[in-house]
This record gives sequence, C-alpha cells and structure tokens, in this order.
Amino acid sequence: MVAIAIRRENKSRWERRTPLTPAHVRQIVAQGIDVVVQPSPVRIFTDAEYQHAGAQVHEAIDACPIVFGVKEMPADSFQPDRTYVFFSHTHKAQPYNMPMLRRVIDQGATLIDYELITDHKGQRLIFFGRYAGLAGMLDTLWALGRRLEAEGLRSPFAAVRRAWEYSDLNEARQAIYQVGATISKDGLPEEITPLVCGFAGYGRVSLGAQEIYDLLPVRSIDPEDLAAFRAGGEASPHFLYKSVFREEHMYRRRDGGAFDFGEFVASPERYEARFEELLPHIDVLLHGIYWEERYPELMSRDFLRRCWSAPTRPRLRVIGDVTCDIRGSLACTIRPADTDHPVYVYRPEDDTAVEAFDGPGPLVLAVDNLPCELPRDASEEFGSALLPFIARLARAHENGAAALEDLPDEIRRAVIVHRGRLTEAHAHLAEHLPG
Repeated sequence: MVAIAIRRENKSRWERRTPLTPAHVRQIVAQGIDVVVQPSPVRIFTDAEYQHAGAQVHEAIDACPIVFGVKEMPADSFQPDRTYVFFSHTHKAQPYNMPMLRRVIDQGATLIDYELITDHKGQRLIFFGRYAGLAGMLDTLWALGRRLEAEGLRSPFAAVRRAWEYSDLNEARQAIYQVGATISKDGLPEEITPLVCGFAGYGRVSLGAQEIYDLLPVRSIDPEDLAAFRAGGEASPHFLYKSVFREEHMYRRRDGGAFDFGEFVASPERYEARFEELLPHIDVLLHGIYWEERYPELMSRDFLRRCWSAPTRPRLRVIGDVTCDIRGSLACTIRPADTDHPVYVYRPEDDTAVEAFDGPGPLVLAVDNLPCELPRDASEEFGSALLPFIARLARAHENGAAALEDLPDEIRRAVIVHRGRLTEAHAHLAEHLPG
C-alpha cells in the first residue's frame, strides 16, 4: 500500500495534538501501510515513540500521497496530486482561509475536512468537541476562581488550575472532585450562594463541560424555574446548581405561537431571542451551541450595558464561550484569547476588552483551540475515530490520486476540493476565492 504522512503542527506553539498517536500508527503499520511522521519538538507524543511504533521520522513528507494534520496548513504545504486531511475551516467561506483554499485548487490537490466526515444521517464521526467542553469547563472554573479573588472573595475555586496545567484528564478530574469535596464540607461563601451555571446547548461540547461540572455536588434546575428559584427557592451553600438551555429556552416565535424546532431551523427569522430574560439568574454561562448569522443574537451589547450600568452588580460574572464565535451570538466575544492569556473583561460601555480579572463587565473566556489543552487524551480519542478509515483511504490511493467513487461514503461527503476542483456541494465557495 501507499505511505501516509502525519505533518508537524505549526499554527500555534500550544498545538500539541496529533491526528494519530503511536498506538494507532502501530496498528496501521501492521496492515502493511508505511507511516512517515514529520519531527516535532512540541507534539505530545515524541518522535522516538513513533519510531518505536514502526513509523519513519522524516522532515520531507511530500512523497506521501496522503497527508494528515489537525489545524490549517500553510499555503506552501500543498503539492500537486496529493490528498490533505485536516480541519480547514473553509466550508463556511471563512475569509481568513480563502487564500489557503485557493492554493489547494491551484496546486491540483485534494482537500478532505474532518468536520464534514459524517454518517448517512449527517452525524459527525470524527471530532474534538467533547474535549473543547472538558477544557472549557476547567478553564471557566479557573476563571471563576480568579474573578472571585479579584472581588476579594475566597472560594474553593481558587484551587482550580487551567486545563493544560494538569498532566492529563484523569488528574484534572481528581482535582475538581477535591474541590467538590471541599464545597460539600465547608460550603460556598454567602455572597455567591446559590451559584448557578447555565449551559447553552446540549451537544458534545455541552456534555463535555457538564462531565467536569458534575464532579462537583450539583443539583439541576429547569430553565423555566430559575426566576422562582432565585426569588425564594431553597438553596444550600453545599451544592452548586446547573441549568441546561435548549433552543426553546433561548428563542420564541415572534407571533407568540408554540416553539417548533424544525421551523426554527428552516425559518429563524420567525423567531426572536428570549435568552436575556434568563441570564440575570445565572452566575456562570458555558456557551457551546452552534450558531449562524441567520439566527437571532443571544446576548446583545444593549443588554450587557443595562446590566453593568444598574445600581446593583449583576450576578453573571464569568462567560465561558467555548464556541468562540467572534461578534457572533454573544456580543461580549469581540476577539479570541489564547492559552497564555485566556480571559478578558468585556466593557459594555465602550465595547472593548481589557486584560484583567475584574471590572465593569463579565469575564470572558474565548479560546478557539481549547482541545489542545488536553492534547494526549484528545488525540487518543480522535485517532481512534479516524483509524477505521485509514486503510480504505490508502487503498483508494494505490494507483495515484483517488477517484471520488473509490472513497468511502463517509469520506466522500467530506471532500471540498478534488484534484484541484471544488466538489458540487462546495461549488458556491468559488465566489469567495481571491483572484
């Protein structure tokens, strides 16, 4: 069979993930497929581990007909008649990646995007979403601890570290469990009791975040009961509370009719946001819901300005925006942060971001590559999902660049460019290309 390559990630110094681990490489080599790994000083698995698994470690990978990566590749990476598999962030015509897409086309290469690998029902098969939620919740709890400290409040959350500061997910889980034990025993400060975390969304990102949050002593509240709970519900300092928001909790029909999910997706202009009615009742927001510009904005600048100009400071202290949609559904997410400096205070009065933990606005966590903060666990799970497709991809390339009909159905749906031409499903991207 043909050789496959694993390229070195170079978009960020924090990007330590890999699409295939040494354990996966060992299984691939056992199937008679050669694997060439580009050396990397930062990858979570060492070059020696790949060599021990049977891979060749070489700088030059251009001879391999299939190249696997994680994040976007530099424009000069692409060679004619080669297939590149990575998260390209191009299928929504993202402007910052259109020059890269242009280069793929000009080189006559093939581009396969992990985000589009789906089953016959359209469900994604290969993803990092759960790890975005896991890392996002860890970092959000860390941010909460820093915010409370800046306000002069001591809390058990001061012991939480950022996701990347733990050796692996298991160590992180143990640390959060210990924080929960402290809350169960000693309780939370009166000033933040009851503490409610709201989860916008219920997919992989949200479930990953809840997986961490639920290690604490948690009780659930229906979103429709939040106002009554705040007004006089029984609350204990020895518990935290959570509320999971679905579409019907965040939007309503403009004409007052009943919420209909199918109609909402097809005709979102018939709906308006109602999320701002619930936000005053929560202390922390973990945002992990898919959003497009055609949907109503969930949190406006006017709402934030009203909250932080009121005589009483709002309860909402921290917003963990795992989706990190800049100028998207949340008005406070005005720029991405990075792992070095993952949070900023959004100032509604002048629509700016300030490097601080406290100030006249919410503390916003907005890191756009959160899964790389748990690189070992994330790579192992991702590679296990990718592994079943490797041999079939290799077979399809035995006689040169693969024909579309030779690719597995799941992979064929993910082809954006084939041999230098946009596929039918992505032909509309041509109008967004430079030149």
